Amino acid sequence: MNVFRILGDLSHLLAMILLLGKIWRSKCCTGISGKSQILFALVFTTRYLDLFTTFISIYNTVMKVVFLLCAYVTVYMIYGKFRKTFDSENDTFRLEFLLVPVIGLSFLENYSFTPLEILWTFSIYLESVAILPQLFMISKTGEAETITTHYLFFLGLYRALYLANWIRRYQTENFYDQIAVVSGVVQTIFYCDFFYLYVTKGRCWENSAGTGCYSIH
Repeated sequence: MNVFRILGDLSHLLAMILLLGKIWRSKCCTGISGKSQILFALVFTTRYLDLFTTFISIYNTVMKVVFLLCAYVTVYMIYGKFRKTFDSENDTFRLEFLLVPVIGLSFLENYSFTPLEILWTFSIYLESVAILPQLFMISKTGEAETITTHYLFFLGLYRALYLANWIRRYQTENFYDQIAVVSGVVQTIFYCDFFYLYVTKGRCWENSAGTGCYSIH
């Protein structure tokens, strides 16, 4: 395991902790797409079924369990504990537009036509587009809370670090996972525009009302 993989995992974990912390402290989930969080929970569930069949390392097992817990606690907070603050009127992305093609592609393009392998492939494809409901919600409302932009930044950084991890693994191990790499590139592209604005504009996005939101108009 190289440094890019570890930094990528930590960036991913930090993104999830930032989001959970924001919801817990403010007791509010305004501006957060519950649909994206459902998709991420589905990603981790279908990807980490090997927890019951394969032991790789303590690090690997702990990270998988933590990601699953964070994902489901986030969904619970949005649709359960703080559901009255959930902005369902703006979280309107049609999930079937993502799920149907992802399911079809998982059956058509995989490494082995077995249940666990198809579910793993499904999770890889789904992760590449799971952030789209959140990005759609931001584009619809025209602004995002500061903490939400930090969450998206660290998710984008996680994907960029994983690209570096795959390059490093190809150089040192001659290992290349076409499905993971292509899906990761697609996912990173979705973050590129947001990442550029985050780095170049930073807190200059804060609106005149001083609400701690970033305008993207």
